[in-house]
Amino acid sequence: MATAGLTIAGSLASCAPTYFAKYSIDGNKIKISKSEFVYLKGEVKKERDFILVQDKSQKFPICLKKENDTYTALLMMCTHRSCELNVGGRVYTCPCHGSEFDSHGDVITGPAQTSLKSFKTESDENHIYIYI
Repeated sequence: MATAGLTIAGSLASCAPTYFAKYSIDGNKIKISKSEFVYLKGEVKKERDFILVQDKSQKFPICLKKENDTYTALLMMCTHRSCELNVGGRVYTCPCHGSEFDSHGDVITGPAQTSLKSFKTESDENHIYIYI
């Protein structure tokens, strides 16, 4: 079982810090507690729109986005020249050549022409699973 966790500041459109979630490996899937999306701001509970997972099986982080009760997991690697993407709002952007991808990983603006790699996700009452 592998576990990782780290919080760092990032330059995102939302100005929120980028959060690297704690997780475990369960066979061929990454297991993440739904509580990883929750944080305290003062005494108020807030919810993150996305979290990042840095598993050693992947060269780049996986971004796990939550929209309502649906989870989308995308590899943060631009399909143009393999640069690591930034995420902010509902758009993934490539700092190298300007490609943009929507929240489902589809190309909005090139030069990239191929969608981002996505991973199957499932969830239960307490966890989200990313199949790797």
